[in-house]
Amino acid sequence: MASVFTRVLGGELPGRFVHRDERAAAFLTIAPINPGHVLVVPVQEVDSWTDLEPDLAAHVFLVAQRVAKAVEAVYSPRRVGLVVAGLEVPHAHLHVVPFDSEDELSFARARSDVPAEELDEVQRRLIDAFR
Repeated sequence: MASVFTRVLGGELPGRFVHRDERAAAFLTIAPINPGHVLVVPVQEVDSWTDLEPDLAAHVFLVAQRVAKAVEAVYSPRRVGLVVAGLEVPHAHLHVVPFDSEDELSFARARSDVPAEELDEVQRRLIDAFR
């Protein structure tokens, strides 16, 4: 069965993409810790980031770095964190999260009630900054 991220990448489920190429995609999470929280995933469905081929892993991390620079430009956080957890979806992914204190990096803070309009605005701003 395809992962939820594979379904988003395939257009079966909606996604607010910030970047997409033939090897990786970056899209907003539906449960952000902070505004600007983006997921970076390989197009190839691989369960764990430790199983990514080295060149694909490098590409995914490069996309995450470019997304982080866009997040910095839009939100001016003290830092942009990179979290590799992966328990909730069996498809390798990186969480790019703007934050001002380490206390903010808890997934217990994730919001599942963000209005669609707010997510649309985050997407628009990040796409503009990503370019």
